Amino acid sequence: MKSRNKISILTYFLNILNGIFLVLGLMLMMFGIWLFIDRNNLFTVLSFTGENHLIASISYMMLGVGSIIVFISFLGFIGSSKEIRCLLILYLGLIVLLYGAQAAMPVLIYTRKEEVQITWNNRIDAVISNYGNKNLIGREHEWDILNAVQHTFECCGRHNSTDWKKNENKEHANEVPCSCTKSNMKEWFCDASENAVYIKGCEEYIKMWFENNTSVLIAINIALLMVEVFLFILGVLLFKNIKKNKISLKE
Repeated sequence: MKSRNKISILTYFLNILNGIFLVLGLMLMMFGIWLFIDRNNLFTVLSFTGENHLIASISYMMLGVGSIIVFISFLGFIGSSKEIRCLLILYLGLIVLLYGAQAAMPVLIYTRKEEVQITWNNRIDAVISNYGNKNLIGREHEWDILNAVQHTFECCGRHNSTDWKKNENKEHANEVPCSCTKSNMKEWFCDASENAVYIKGCEEYIKMWFENNTSVLIAINIALLMVEVFLFILGVLLFKNIKKNKISLKE
């Protein structure tokens, strides 16, 4: 096969994979922006602290990695389409650096796993303690999300309904959130009998939700790593064939 035909085929497949790479990068950027802006989701509520460092760090990380992927993709498109060898070398070097950073991500997730779960458990306890406090303006969305979790999974509190005894915003000691029962009332608290209150706590469901999302994140990361491997191989082959073609044209 002629060198020019090889270059055309390699450029075609490199651009297809580069397009997939670009889409994944844009998705990461959008996810980072969503985390930074949206405060009405379970992940944000569980990760919220006084200065919101965890959410900000994760958002910036997503935006940073997504931006780097987009930049690398554009370098690949220009380098392969215009057959600029110096851009291809830069492109391949950045892919190697990004690969190294992403390969460490699953390790980081697992090493911080217990720390994140402890933080989240503390956050659930804090939301339970503050639930229904009329002096905390702007926290209603947190309580609504907790209500949605309890109602959806038919659970109550973190461990069980006794967690609600430490809440001091109730009118009566035996009250629990209406979401801890099958009641459709829109009030914050309901005075329900023990038989009407959900028995299980929500901690195991939130832990399962965390495990599922962690698995998805790792799967996306592995998919990106595989794409980067193929991009590197195609980039190296394209660079070699462009070099050979340049040499043969000079001769």
